[in-house]
Amino acid sequence: MNICVRGLSSVYEPENVARLFFANARLVRRLPRKEDGVLARAGRRLAAGVRLGGRCTVLYAPRPADEKQAELALAGLVYELLKQATGVRPPWGMLTGVRPVRIIHDRRAAGLSDEAIHRLFVDTYDCTEAKFRLAKSIADLQRHILAARKPRDYSLYIGIPFCPSRCSYCSFVSLSTQREGRLMEPYLEALCREIEAIRDRAEDCGLDLKTIYIGGGTPTSLSADGLRKLMGTVAECFDLSRLEEYTVEAGRPDCTDAEKLAVLKEYGASRISINPQTFSDAVLERIGRKHSAADILRCFEEARAAGHDNINMDLIAGLPGDTVEGFAKSLRTALSLSPENITVHTLTLKRASNLVIGHADSDYGDVAAMLEECGALADAGYQPYYLYRQKGTLQNLENTGWCKPGKEGYYNIYIMEEVHSILSAGAGGSTKLVQPGGAKIERIFNYKYPAEYISGFDTILQRKEGVSEFYARYLDPQTAG
Repeated sequence: MNICVRGLSSVYEPENVARLFFANARLVRRLPRKEDGVLARAGRRLAAGVRLGGRCTVLYAPRPADEKQAELALAGLVYELLKQATGVRPPWGMLTGVRPVRIIHDRRAAGLSDEAIHRLFVDTYDCTEAKFRLAKSIADLQRHILAARKPRDYSLYIGIPFCPSRCSYCSFVSLSTQREGRLMEPYLEALCREIEAIRDRAEDCGLDLKTIYIGGGTPTSLSADGLRKLMGTVAECFDLSRLEEYTVEAGRPDCTDAEKLAVLKEYGASRISINPQTFSDAVLERIGRKHSAADILRCFEEARAAGHDNINMDLIAGLPGDTVEGFAKSLRTALSLSPENITVHTLTLKRASNLVIGHADSDYGDVAAMLEECGALADAGYQPYYLYRQKGTLQNLENTGWCKPGKEGYYNIYIMEEVHSILSAGAGGSTKLVQPGGAKIERIFNYKYPAEYISGFDTILQRKEGVSEFYARYLDPQTAG
C-alpha cells in the first residue's frame, strides 16, 4: 500500500491517519499505476481517494482557509474514506497521538466540561465509548497527583543499555553483556560523572527532585558491585529521603539474583520491575529470552524476601506464538503473585526490532481479545493509572499501567503527561525540559550508543549546560523581583 499527499506543506496528519488502516504503507510522491494506494489532495477543495483490490472510492469536502485546519480536515476525510472502504473502525478512532489522556487534562484546563470532552472524543475523533471511559478514568485518577506539581519539580532517568540477550521485539539501544561487556566499566564511570553533573545543574537552577528511574536495557545486567557504585553515586548526589519514588528495573531473572535485589533495597530503591512479558516457556523461547517462567517466580520470591514491597510486572499482549488463552493464563499467574503494579503492553512492531514486520496478523494472535482479559485486573482491585500509545502497535491499541490503590507509578505519570522536566543520564538519553504549564518543551540528546557516549563525553557535559539556560530563560524571569 502507498500513500500520497499533495497540496499541503505538512502531510503529518493525513499520512498517520492512513497508517491507522495500513500500518506498513509507504509515503510516495506519486502513486504507482495499478497498485493499491491512498491519495489525499488539498486543492480548491479537499479530495481523498483509495484504490483497494482494484476498486476505487473517492470523497470530497470543502477546504478550510487556514493551512493547519486544512490538514486536519483532510485527515478526517481520509479517515472516513478508509473506514468505509475497509469496514474497519479503529478503537481510538482517528486519534494518532501517544497521549490521549493528555487531551483530557488540556481540555479541562481550557475550561471544557466533561460532557464537551466526551463529545470531542466520541463524535469528533470517533473514539469508542470503552476507550474514552478508560482514558477518562485515568485522567480522573491522575488529577490530584498533577495538581500538586510545582514549577521546579523534576525527575531523573538513568539508562543502562546492556542486556544478557536481546528480545526479538526490542528496539531500545541495548548491547549484549557477553559481546560488549568490556564497555560496562568505562560506561559506568562516565555515567556516574554525568549524574554528578546533573546534580550540579539541578542545584544551580534550584530544582526539586521528585522521582528517579533506572531503566535500560536491564540495569541488573550490572554486577552487584556495579549496582553499588551506581546507586552509591546517586545516594551521594541526592537526598533520597525527599523522593516520592525510586524505581529500578530488575526485569530479567537471568541476570537478577538475591544479592542484587538486596543491593537495590539497601541503596534506596522503593519500587522495582520484574517483567515476565509472558509466563509461557514456549513464547519466552520464541522471543529470545534465556530463562523460564519458573525463573520469574523465583526472582519475585527473592524480591519479596529482600523486602521489596512495591513491585511492577510487565506483560505483553500479542507476542509471537501466544494465544488469548495463553495470555489469560499469564495474567492469572501475575495476579496470583499480587504485585503492586501490572503493566499490560500491546506488542509494537518497530523497524529496529528483530521481528519481521511482514508477518501475518495471525502470528500475533487476537490482541484485542487479549486486552479484553484485562477485566480480571479490575475484578482483582487494580485501577488503570497511566496509558500511552505507539506507532506500529498491533490493531492500534494501547499500553496501560494498572495499580493497587495508592500504588501509582509516579514517574510513569510525570513523563507521559509531560508535567515537569526529566533530566536523563546515559547513552541514548533524552533530557526533556518542560516549561511550567507545558507551553514549551526542549530536548537535549546524549549520544545513542555506549562507545559514542564514552568517547564524546565532554560534549555531553557541554550540552547539559542547556538545562541552566532553559530555566534562566523560561522560569527565572517569572520569579524575578
